Amino acid sequence: MNLKQTATQMEEINMEYIYPALFQTNNDGSYTITYPDLDGCISEGKNLSNAMDMAQSALTQWVEYLAESKATVPNPTDIKKINVNGNEFVSLIRANIKDGRAVKRTVSLPKWMDEKVTENGLSLSRVLQDALASKLL
Repeated sequence: MNLKQTATQMEEINMEYIYPALFQTNNDGSYTITYPDLDGCISEGKNLSNAMDMAQSALTQWVEYLAESKATVPNPTDIKKINVNGNEFVSLIRANIKDGRAVKRTVSLPKWMDEKVTENGLSLSRVLQDALASKLL
């Protein structure tokens, strides 16, 4: 596998999802957030800033859940097609989903390196992850 193939694979596992979220202003100044395309995906925020953060968190978790359960992730509705009432507005929310699941690999390295790793109390997995991240990202 060459670096170009690895970069392509990284793009495949780092997915960006953008969905319209419906924000409803509540009487106490808080917000209820729903996603017209993601039935059951709902969150709340105590103020607008918090609501925006909560909307992104809810979207991320929902899409991760759909992916893990091998369900189809629906296409987002065009924001212009969403009807709103007087106390509502629509905003696009983005979620970047990374597949961070650990995989086991067999790695060969010189004996002296393995001894140095152990002597220094290092995690071989962490060192390898850091080295690969610096090369690939």
